Amino acid sequence: MMGNHTVTRADLCEAVHEEVGLSRQECSSLVERTLELIVEALEKGDTVKLSGFGVFQVREKRARMGRNPKTGEPAAINPRRVISFRASQIMKSRVHDAVVEA
Repeated sequence: MMGNHTVTRADLCEAVHEEVGLSRQECSSLVERTLELIVEALEKGDTVKLSGFGVFQVREKRARMGRNPKTGEPAAINPRRVISFRASQIMKSRVHDAVVEA
């Protein structure tokens, strides 16, 4: 059976609290600040590489013609920035080899 639990910020904070022993409020601040630093770097267009985890990158998508799926009419798609994530080989291997116990 595959796991279907969504890991939330609260889960991350609780895990840090149990592992490190800081107060829950300090752990929450630590997790929030870490996520904020990642977002700030991506906003600037920087690449975020977390060794053993993966790489977050901002990619520029050019303008193109698409199609409205409902009507089939052509529609212009504006240029935009998107975030892509590429998992590290270590993460890919761990996920591939993981056995979920019931």
